[in-house]
This record gives sequence, C-alpha cells and structure tokens, in this order.
Amino acid sequence: MTLKRTPLFDTHVALGARMVEFGGWEMPVQYTGILDEHRAVRTAAGLFDIDHMGQIEVTGRDALAFAQHLLSSDISQLDLNQAKYAVMCYADGTIVDDTFVYHLPSNKRSQPSKYMVVVNASNKEKDFAWMTAQRTRFKVQLRDVSDLFYMLAFQGPKAEQVLQKLESFDLSKIKYHHARQFGIGKERGIVARTGYTGEDGFELFVPTSHGKHVWDAILEAGKDEGVKPIGLGARDSLRFEAKMVLYGHEISSHTNPIEAGLAWACDLNKDFIGRDCILKRKLEGVYRKLVGIEMMARGIARQGYEIVKDGETVGNITSGMFSPTFEKNLALGYVTPELAAIGTELQVVVRGNPLHAKVVKTPFYANRAKTK
Repeated sequence: MTLKRTPLFDTHVALGARMVEFGGWEMPVQYTGILDEHRAVRTAAGLFDIDHMGQIEVTGRDALAFAQHLLSSDISQLDLNQAKYAVMCYADGTIVDDTFVYHLPSNKRSQPSKYMVVVNASNKEKDFAWMTAQRTRFKVQLRDVSDLFYMLAFQGPKAEQVLQKLESFDLSKIKYHHARQFGIGKERGIVARTGYTGEDGFELFVPTSHGKHVWDAILEAGKDEGVKPIGLGARDSLRFEAKMVLYGHEISSHTNPIEAGLAWACDLNKDFIGRDCILKRKLEGVYRKLVGIEMMARGIARQGYEIVKDGETVGNITSGMFSPTFEKNLALGYVTPELAAIGTELQVVVRGNPLHAKVVKTPFYANRAKTK
C-alpha cells in the first residue's frame, strides 16, 4: 500500500523526524524524542502536523437537522464559530468515530451557516460513506474538504503568547471551543481554541498551499520560548494522560459511549442514531467500564494485555505507557463494573507474567485548557 504524505513531509524529514505509518499516512512519530517533546508541550508549547485528519462539510437546508440526527451532542446549541465534541454511532449504539463539529459561517446568503465535522484520519473514507448513507431523507450536501485546509495544532501554556505575535486580534478573547477567522501575514484561515492534549492551545485550518508558511512562522515566533515540533508519539502520550479516548484503542465499533465514559458527550434528550441503545445501557448499566490503572510492579501495560483478578481474566488494556509527567507506568483499560472502584487491586499480564496493579483516579492529568 502506498502511504499518503502531508505537504510538510519533506519539512519533517529535514527536521530529523522519524517517519512511521499511521492510518495509511507516513507521519512524524518523533523529532527529539517522545519524552522531550511531551515535556515541551506541558511546559512551553508544541506544534503538530495533523493534516492527515479529515474534514467533512455539511451544507444545505437540512444541515442542522442532519447533524442532529447523525451526532450524539446537541448541535442546535452551537452558536456560530463554536465547536463541540460529538460521537457518531451505529444504530446499535457502538461508535463509528469520535468527531469535533464546527458551526461556521457560510458565504451563501440563503444558507448563513454550515457545519464542518473533523474526523480521524484512518476513518475518513468510512465516515464519509456512513454519512452519505444516512442523508437520504435530508436535503444536505456533503463535501470532503480535507484537501482544502491544512490542519495544524499548537498546544501548550505558551501557545497563546507565541501565536499572538503573528495575529493582531486579541486571542485571549477566543473562548474554549470557539473559533474565528484569522490571518498570518496574507494567509487567512480559522483558528479554534480546541485540542487534544490536556493543554490550552489552538487548532488552525489554513489553505493547504499555506501550511508550510504558517508552520515555519509559528516555529520562528516560538524559537526563544521553547516551542518545538511534536510528533505523533507525544501526541498519544499527552492525550493518554488527559484520558482523551482514541479510536482503535478506548473506542471502536464494539464500544458503547457509556462504558467509555462518554455519557457527557451524549445528549439523550434529543433523537440521534444509536440513541435508544445508549439510553438503554445508561439505564440498565454497563458490562464493563474504562478505568485508569497504575502498575505497582515494574512493567508497562500495552494495548491488548489481559487484566486479571484472582486468576480470572476481567478485562483488557486499551492504552498503556510510561507517563512522562508523573514518571509512572500507567494504563487505561476496561474491567467489569464491580472492579472499577479506585484502589481495587488487579494484575496485568505482561509477557506472560501477572504483575501487581491497581485502579486509580482519572484523568491522570487535569485539563488545563482555558474553559471559560
């Protein structure tokens, strides 16, 4: 299979990045090392190339009604230039993908707004096909606009300070999960106070032809502030510490949002695909719950490793690694509800050896985004 590359591929190689396959793309996994990059984001700021992610535009007379039917969150509550996390589900309540949906102004006078659904890279074709199949009774148009926008993420406590050097608008006025038009030099785009690292910061959508210019401008503006390019390795460890679920790990087509701890993203007072099965699971209880696990014995719990209690398998690890912030071996995994209480002692089978572990409070790292 030929791997896809973002337009910044050569830039990453020139910066010394180690490139790996991810979701059909050849992407930078690290530049100076995952620990170094992780700590740079927690203490300064880091710039991520996330152009492999997909953006699907929803327009037309029934755009809002379709988005409400398709997504778990109440999209009708979004003001213009506001964004929201939402889950897209199958009829049985399992998950097609997790998304961020943006309510954006339209250039058409007859249709003053549109919705842009940002989806995971490896799911884009599947998501577009699913959305297309669901639109039959709605007057909407769907368009894959992924090639029109270059998507970057700039995350960390110094992100606002550094980006402000390039933008005349007062960025502190952009509230959490809000967006606005912006300009870096002559380049126009959208800047949103969103992200997936547990830090304050921004995600930027710029014309694809200008992605490298914006990338270079941000790194130059932040060179004396500790800003670094960040690979997918640290992106994973950052989201993991903040217990931000990842498709293919914590969530999948076999996961109900309630067991993944995503009840907050499901507005069950409105109708949407999968709503009845999600409500049933909420009312009747789940068969398993996603919990945080700390390894008490030496060993790293990786995805797929068995979780054991008294010699019996009671669940599986979904993500696990050495936490750069807490310098502990931590993990996320599913266990039966009666074993989900904080402090419950378990074992995780690492290379055939059951190692002592216990359930701990999550998120491991509290979200530091400016939520007001």
